[in-house]
Amino acid sequence: MASSIILDKIVKRFGAFPVIHGIDLQIEPGEFTVFVGPSGCGKSTLLRMIAGLEEISAGDLLIDGERVNETAASKRGIAMVFQSYALYPHMSVYNNLAFGLETAGYKKQEIEERVQKAANVLQIGPLLQRKPKALSGGQRQRVAIGRAIVREPKIFLFDEPLSNLDAELRVQMRVEIAKLHQTLGSTMIYVTHDQVEAMTMADKIVVLREGRIMQVGRPLDLYNRPANQFVAGFIGSPKMNFLSATLVAADTSRRTIEISGQQIVLDRPLEAKDGEALTFGIRPEHIQPQAQSASLGDGNIQLVEHLGGSTVIYTNTADGQPVTVLLDGQKPLRIGEMVPLSFDLANAHVFGADGRRV
Repeated sequence: MASSIILDKIVKRFGAFPVIHGIDLQIEPGEFTVFVGPSGCGKSTLLRMIAGLEEISAGDLLIDGERVNETAASKRGIAMVFQSYALYPHMSVYNNLAFGLETAGYKKQEIEERVQKAANVLQIGPLLQRKPKALSGGQRQRVAIGRAIVREPKIFLFDEPLSNLDAELRVQMRVEIAKLHQTLGSTMIYVTHDQVEAMTMADKIVVLREGRIMQVGRPLDLYNRPANQFVAGFIGSPKMNFLSATLVAADTSRRTIEISGQQIVLDRPLEAKDGEALTFGIRPEHIQPQAQSASLGDGNIQLVEHLGGSTVIYTNTADGQPVTVLLDGQKPLRIGEMVPLSFDLANAHVFGADGRRV
């Protein structure tokens, strides 16, 4: 049975220095939640507090409605998968999976059943008699996940489990962990700094920065309606373009902003005053050479990346502001060419001086 988790004003201090600043968060039973953010944002610290490996300085942590701040890690019904596989090198895969159950006093038959069940789910049955040194990185990570599965926990915690794998294997393991969630239906919290992992795996993403939540939401909600410039720049690849802009005119129904000498009329209200400096955001995939409802003028191509299925071009506007454009397919473009930077106003984002969406 999956568990709910509630973080109520959770604080973590190292000495007098606060690193987690009053986090409020609710994770529903069976939900796959991803903590994402740059290095040092507090995501692993938060995960370790949920696991019981890090003391909570203030606030309440509730699992299934019960406060567990002082509950030992072993009593929380949680299993954790770390970045390092931490397998016993002298034991076979079978014994690595069985060891925790043996020390907990489970009977031999139940241990065998649980190990076989985990091996079937992860497709590592043929590897059970091998030692870890005879396994690839991906196989070792599967064994580490299997060690968590055999405990049949209510909650799985993953702390950057794919960081040690190469790019192709990461994609494969991402798919396997997502399938595992569908199979088991357990509550899972997954920590990563990779926003692509977050977007492809999560039911809910929690974007963290310097120990604070910047935004919580479904992946496409964060992509389509970022609450602030930080989230807008963190979610999406290539990252969103940000350009300096000024609100030059406002009436009851329309707002005119100026970017790189181009005047763009927005058909929605802005929380800004005439003459205010703003930041205009538009994603690379939303800029196209063909005419659309608005334009940044022509961009001077500085660099072209031919990726086969897509083409990335790096341009400068008339006043030298950089703009990245992502185009489908193969485009015969060259450095020095001029390309129209057109976009649909529906895809525009505007942020104030404090970074909030306006």
